[in-house]
Amino acid sequence: MSLETIVSSTLSPHMLSAFAGFVLPPGSTSIFNPAGTPAHSIFSLSMLVLSITGGVFVVVGGLLLYALLRYRHRTNDPGSNEEPQQIYGSTQIELSWTVIPVLIVVMLFLATARIIFATQDAPKPQNALDVTVVGHQFWWEFRYPKFGVVTANELHIPASDAQTHTPAYLSMISADTDHSFWVPRLAGKTDVIPNRVNTMWIDADTPGLYLGQCAQYCGLEHAKMLLRVYAQTPADFAAWVAHQQQPALEDPSVAEGRAVFEHNACISCHTVRGTVATGTFGPDLTHLASRDTIASGSVPLTRDNLHEFIANPASFKPGVLMPPMHLNDHDLDLVTDYLMTLK
Repeated sequence: MSLETIVSSTLSPHMLSAFAGFVLPPGSTSIFNPAGTPAHSIFSLSMLVLSITGGVFVVVGGLLLYALLRYRHRTNDPGSNEEPQQIYGSTQIELSWTVIPVLIVVMLFLATARIIFATQDAPKPQNALDVTVVGHQFWWEFRYPKFGVVTANELHIPASDAQTHTPAYLSMISADTDHSFWVPRLAGKTDVIPNRVNTMWIDADTPGLYLGQCAQYCGLEHAKMLLRVYAQTPADFAAWVAHQQQPALEDPSVAEGRAVFEHNACISCHTVRGTVATGTFGPDLTHLASRDTIASGSVPLTRDNLHEFIANPASFKPGVLMPPMHLNDHDLDLVTDYLMTLK
């Protein structure tokens, strides 16, 4: 019997729909609104655990309330000042409160182990997408080795449908300290640890935006090390890959801004393919303007926000490792205009 069958038989359809179908805002991080195969399994396991532990709570709480009310002290009780008859044990009761919890724990252990092994040992389809995830303080780097694409903070994957299952297999490493990759609506969290490669897979049953978070304290800006996963139709994903494979577009109108960018410390940390900028310490900026956010998802990408972030990154992310660039107003405007053309 599958875990989903057990949960369905334990919870009423009304309760299941109440948890799985209530309206949540777009991009919600609730585990009660799963949208991927691993997340559905975790949701089913959570509902099983909730139903069993809730039942235990009701039984124990009910017995306690009954005892409190049934045997409460009454001033007019005959013999109320006398010690009641003492009972020194019941083999049947002691066996019950020993055997039943053991059986419950064993069942929950087996159900949990089944989900863990089913998720970790799932066969990898030939059409699976391979992505290397690198955790940095305090941003995410995503590499697509089959396509030669490198991007930051916004992971793009193809959405699966009833005919084609297209999971994304993530190989995760850390460039500095411990991190943890967690997109609640798609899968459970997996730690990202230095000198070790951890793997996981995610899929999305519907196109859309799925938000996540670094779930391991990794420094002062841990709370703003956000994740954005864009699940796209296969056609849209293929178009996104083709666009990302192109070098940065040349725009003669911002040539002066590019010159300022290339003659400052920007190129020591950032890459813009097709230019002399080949730094790898910070995010790849080749198609920066095609992203929706900057500062690892902290703020929307607008010209004003980008301008302020270049001038003083700590204004958006106190403790961020990127230093202020100390450009004069003229050069700051030129660099901002140049970066806004990198679509």
